[in-house]
Amino acid sequence: MLTDQRHTHLLERLRREGQIVAKTEAEALGVSEDTIRRDLRDLAGQGLLKRVHGGAMPVVPDLPDFSTRRGLASQEKRALGVACAAMVEPGQLVFLDGGSTTAEIARALPANIALTIATHSPTIASALEHHANVEVILIGGRLYRHSMVAIGTEAATAIARLRPDIFFLGATAVHPLHGLSTGDFEEAAIKRQIASASGETYVPLTAEKFDRVSPCIILPLSGISGLVVTGDAGERVAPYRAAGVAVIAG
Repeated sequence: MLTDQRHTHLLERLRREGQIVAKTEAEALGVSEDTIRRDLRDLAGQGLLKRVHGGAMPVVPDLPDFSTRRGLASQEKRALGVACAAMVEPGQLVFLDGGSTTAEIARALPANIALTIATHSPTIASALEHHANVEVILIGGRLYRHSMVAIGTEAATAIARLRPDIFFLGATAVHPLHGLSTGDFEEAAIKRQIASASGETYVPLTAEKFDRVSPCIILPLSGISGLVVTGDAGERVAPYRAAGVAVIAG
């Protein structure tokens, strides 16, 4: 197999499985591990993957700070916010995760709807200022500024007392095999706790988060009720439907 063919094979394997194990690929292609390592070094030099011990992982771009993220893909996020808000029913206890996409859910709620919103994000809580019939439970704790959410023991203790009807979870990456992931270990643990306490968990996703893996796993796909995507997601969601995940197009 020519070098270009191996590179194409390795990148396709990375897209499908979210990782490359050098020894496995060497055996599959009938070449030496040194050859695969050279291939991975070349691909990493082109910015197409990240080399790790024994193989490679996808490149996950560093996320900009929270203030900057609010301005990215704003139209897509608004569409997701409207789709998620339409799933909420009066009288429910809804937990909104932190993030610029979930903030759009708060903004899209009908002005007169009566329900309870729990959140560990002060920015989400402030977005509900003018919803007079929405009771807001703001979870406290140590502030993780990158996502503007509370994490740590105090947050976990308060969350343990809640049983939300529905949780809208934010993730930085989703993959058909590796599920949902994010960049911080403690934040992932808090998200996992909220999901385990909630009747349903839905994940609104913008296009750039598909087929990626961040360092800290939140949940497998089997741990959520469904993904919420925009109507133009198309074939991108096919592997997730094949994995048995409900996909709601907004």
